[in-house]
Amino acid sequence: MSNTRPAVIAHRGASGYLPEHTLEAKALAYAMGASYLEQDVVASRDDELIVLHDIHLDRVTDVAGRFPDRSRDDGRYYVRDFDLAELRTLNVHERRGSDGQTAVYPGRFPTDAGRFSIATLRDEIELLQGLNRSSGRQVGIYPEVKSPKWHRQEGVDLSKLLLGVLDEYGYRSSADNVFVQCFDATELRRIREELGCGLRLVQLIGENDWGESDTDYDVLKTASGLLEIAQVADGVGPWIYQLFTLADIDGQPISSGFVRAAHAAGLLVHPYTFRADDLPPGFENMSEMVDWFVGTLKIDGLFTDFTDVAVAALQNPET
Repeated sequence: MSNTRPAVIAHRGASGYLPEHTLEAKALAYAMGASYLEQDVVASRDDELIVLHDIHLDRVTDVAGRFPDRSRDDGRYYVRDFDLAELRTLNVHERRGSDGQTAVYPGRFPTDAGRFSIATLRDEIELLQGLNRSSGRQVGIYPEVKSPKWHRQEGVDLSKLLLGVLDEYGYRSSADNVFVQCFDATELRRIREELGCGLRLVQLIGENDWGESDTDYDVLKTASGLLEIAQVADGVGPWIYQLFTLADIDGQPISSGFVRAAHAAGLLVHPYTFRADDLPPGFENMSEMVDWFVGTLKIDGLFTDFTDVAVAALQNPET
């Protein structure tokens, strides 16, 4: 849709190198040349906006050791059950699997090393705006409204809180350097229509069996579904596997037609997630993957754990 270089969105910061969503990971991604820093936003018990990928704490912090009696009946520890002051005492570590011990990505930062803290959305915005001022660059923010229906059941309007903080820091219109994203199509429409949001919005596209929301993603992936999205949003964030298939003869990637249909609907396309240590079939390395998605599919931006690799690939394309 554009002749400008695709945006590099730092997925949870430079999460390929440092624990996700820590201020250290965001500062590193900034230094590596990110266009946007992503913030997944959830709410604490005292309605502070916390930057964390999950509504749970146990896979990325030491909460079980510090607050052993604070889990719910399902054995999980929820951000919503802790005040900000309590969350500030936790140590954030590299993501672990369901066993609570094994690293999801073993080659990344050690899960038992370093001292990292949970950040609020305000913390992140102030870091970003400070770096923009001191560096002269203009890097944007890319917050996600996480599990809005669940939050409403917990007594908090996450979208309203988020828009209030964004407004406080000067993010109010489509001219501002921000995208707001959400998996829940009903909530995204509410953000636009009921809450009167003038910011650029992105509809995230998952798979129905993920349980992200009640949204029917199979419908949204159709041409008519994309046109419906375009009535509300400025772009879509599809899963990378929704954008290609592999040829039967040689196993090379072939476009699924999604990007072309989204562009025809007037939507930007920002797929997730480009990882150098978790390549999809058909690609030998991440640089090759970036080249193909940008050169062949013409995506408008990409979410990546490896900001430096994406920036280098865009600066020095192989094709």
